[in-house]
Formats: sequence, C-alpha cells, structure tokens
Amino acid sequence: MRNLFAQAALTQIPKILTLLDRNCHSPTYGCFDRNFWHYKIIDFPSGMGQEFVLPLALAYDTDVPENPFYRQPVIRQWVEAGILYAAQSAHADGSCDDYFPFEKASGAAAFSLLACLDSYQLLGINNNDTLQFFAQRADWLASHDESGRLTNHQALIVLSLEILGKLLNTSQWDIAKARRLERILDWQSSEGWFPEYEGCDPGYHSLTISCLARIYQLRQDVRLKEALIKAVELAAHFMHPDGSYGGEYSSRNTYNFFPHGFELVGHWLPEALEISDRFLVGLSNGLAPCYADDHIIGHHTWNYLLAWRDFVPNRPQLSPRPTGRIWLKEAQILIDRRQDVELYLALNKGGVFKLFRQEKLVASDTQFSLTVQIGGKVKNAVGHLVDDYVIEVGDDEIIIEGQLGWAKQKQMTPANLIILRVIMLTIGRFFPNLIRKLLQKILITGKSKAPFDFQRQLCWENDQWVVRDKLTSQFWQNVKNAGIGCDQTSIYVVMSRTFQVGQLQPWLDLTEQVKQIAPGESITLERYF
Repeated sequence: MRNLFAQAALTQIPKILTLLDRNCHSPTYGCFDRNFWHYKIIDFPSGMGQEFVLPLALAYDTDVPENPFYRQPVIRQWVEAGILYAAQSAHADGSCDDYFPFEKASGAAAFSLLACLDSYQLLGINNNDTLQFFAQRADWLASHDESGRLTNHQALIVLSLEILGKLLNTSQWDIAKARRLERILDWQSSEGWFPEYEGCDPGYHSLTISCLARIYQLRQDVRLKEALIKAVELAAHFMHPDGSYGGEYSSRNTYNFFPHGFELVGHWLPEALEISDRFLVGLSNGLAPCYADDHIIGHHTWNYLLAWRDFVPNRPQLSPRPTGRIWLKEAQILIDRRQDVELYLALNKGGVFKLFRQEKLVASDTQFSLTVQIGGKVKNAVGHLVDDYVIEVGDDEIIIEGQLGWAKQKQMTPANLIILRVIMLTIGRFFPNLIRKLLQKILITGKSKAPFDFQRQLCWENDQWVVRDKLTSQFWQNVKNAGIGCDQTSIYVVMSRTFQVGQLQPWLDLTEQVKQIAPGESITLERYF
C-alpha cells in the first residue's frame, strides 16, 4: 500500500515538467508558469508555480520501482533552475505574486519558500545567493499579516521559518515564529479544527496537520502535541467509509487529503495511521480527486512523496467503523452513523449532505439551485452558502430553515482586468492586502439574500433517511431553471471544484415543477435514502 503514494505522485511529474521552461538559454529558464513563458497570455509569472521544484526533487530522490526520474542528473539541474527563478522573479522585498501583479501573496510565498528550502537541503545545494534570497523572503513573511483566517498559511510560514532558522543557525525569526504559532493554537477550535475563512474545512485541516507535525519533529512542544492529537482525532471523523474525504459540506468545499502529517504523527499516535490507511483504500479504488491543474498539481504530489518516504511500517489493524452521532456545534457539522448508514450534514450550509450506505456513496446533495431573471441579468440563487440558519436537531429529526443566497459568479472581463492592472500598477501596489481583502469579500465572504425561503427536514424512518424539502417564493415567474446538484459550490477556493468520481450523480431537475406553481406557493420534494 505504501507504494500507492509514490505511484500516484509520480504520474504527475511529466505534467510538472511540461509546465517548466527547461531551456537553459531561455530568460525564463526554471519558470513553471507555462501561461507566462510559453503561451505568453499573462504578463507576470505566478510565484506559486515555483513550489513545483519540490515534487521534482523528491522524484529525483524516491527509489521506487519504475521511477524513471530517480537520480537523473538533469532533474537536479532543473530543480536548481527553479529555485534560482524563484529568486529572479521575486519582488525586491522577497515577496511574489500569484493571481495579479503586485499582489504579494502570502500563500504563494510560503508554499514556494518551503518547497525551495526542502529541495535545497535534499539535493545538497550550496549557493550563498540563494540563501540570501531565502532570508529575504523569510523576513517578508515574518513581518506580513494577510487578511482572512487561513490557518494553513500560518502553519506553512512557521514551518518555513523553523527550517531556515536551523539551516542558517540563527534565532532571527524566533519572535515571529512564536507569535504565529501562538495564533494557530489560539485559533484552534475546542472541537479540534483550525479555521479556514468561515469555518471548518477538513481538507485544509489535513495540510495544517502536515505542517504542524513537521514543526513538532523539529522542536517538541507539549502544547503543539496536544493540538495535533485533537486535530487528528477530528480529522478521523471526516474519513468516509469508502476512503474518500471531505467535500462540499465543509467551509471551503475541498476533497483535499494531505497524508504526510498522519504518517509523522503515527510514530507516536498509531490512530493517525488508520486515517492514512483508510485513505489508501480509497486511493486504490480511484476515489482520490483529480488535482492535475496547472496551479494546484504540486501540493499533493510532494505531500504524497513525503508520505511514502516517512511511511510507518508497523501499522494497526483497521478498527470497525464507529457508530453514534457527532455534532460539532462550533463547526456546525453533524455526523450521524447508525446501522450501515453514515450521514455527513452541514447545518451552516442549508443542509448540504453526503450519505453513505454499506460503505458506498448513495447521495451527495448541495441544496436547491435556481437561475433567476433579474432585469436583464440571470442570477443564481443557492442554498449552500455558509449562514446562520434556524436549526432544530432531534434524535431522529433535523430541520434547517432559511433563505437562499445569491451565488458568487463574478467573472473577469477585459474592462475588469484593465482596471485591476491600472490599480495594481499605481496605488494598489502599496496596499496589496487591502485589494486582497476587497476581492475576498466579493468572491468568498460577502453574502446577499435571495427571495426564496427553504425548509429542509431529515427524518430517520424505517431504517432510512427521508429528506423533505420545501421552497417558497413570491417570484416563481422569474425562475428559469431549478434543481439540486451533487457538487455545486459558488465561492472562490483554489483547491475546490476538483473532479471526484462521487460527482457522477445526475442533476435532479425541478424546472417543470417550478413552472406549474403560482407566486406564494411552495415546491415540495420527498426523497428516501
């Protein structure tokens, strides 16, 4: 089973090499942003792409059957070129951009710094100019606070500063590390999860575990160990019976699973290995989502290869699936397991749910979705946005009530891009965090109600869940289409909207029912699972 991690990761290496400018006489030699160096359709390189040096360095170092990249000298040269291009393309203060010029993105800076540091040490590179660049980027990360609560970014920064401090034998960033680690521990919910924007996202939670586990390896802090135990115990709840993990019921709609932290924690907490083993079962059955996207292909590739490297050989037997109910009141997620049925329900997202029977996914539901004519525009009203809904939770009945919200469907246009470029090339370059905060509100956190009232009732009857939905409005005449999908999301999250085979469920079309009702009446729906 261990080799599944390596095999899954190594299949991504050819694409990563395709993204890389491998021409040593090119001015962009070492750049991983193919849209920039090859297609020339953007005007700056994404700094996040330089994270891809780590998958290459690990592929170079992974001695596994049928690894054509193992100990290939040219791979080493390309990794070095990638690190040098990270330095070459950085701003004067060591920061880098991700989605727009002068963005100075903490996430891209932290991911790429960690990758460059690990690759530098793994390959035994010795370059003083590179070390100076690392220190410059670390200085910027240590002093910069981004908008939004993204715990995984905080953990990445602490880990990078810890590694570089040891590499340079300096205490230069100790105060910054302590401050950010204190923030991480303070942010952790009493239920064990770390916040990602508006709540609990199991996928990014597993990345935070991965970073914190490495930090704990480097300096053993009892508070960090206690936080990791709570975090791992929480993550176990989101490992589905078929080996899939997370999904649209979480705050950021991700299917991410980063296994490396569970292998590290598994050395002293064997229960963590069960989580990793259950994921391997899903991986072997093709249930892992696809991350083969130009921007996100790197994260899981290097994490899988690290999990292969640090795989714990002695592992506990898988224990029987737990039964009973877990209501995470702070996260507003309810998990109900009875007989051979498991329900994962987002109370704060209008009752979005996944339902498993006999260890197979039988239903994935992301609530009502309507297209509505408003003047000359068609808008999308949805029931899956995070909000404060009215909920009632009983032993055999759960009720969620509230209003649909308008989905975020803002697209870039030539005019929007020109305005953003003008802003960022003038005053915006001095206030990138303000621009980021405004974009977060537009694309992620801001909400507005739609004139549709819903009630979702889930009842346990005759050894099955019955879902009864009711949707009421005075504006049915404006509705063009209506239905319920298995994987709809409508906030901007980099790692969401990846394909996973559980999304092959058909769309439930309710358009004809909507056309037959009058303003003020209700559409009702009853389903048995």
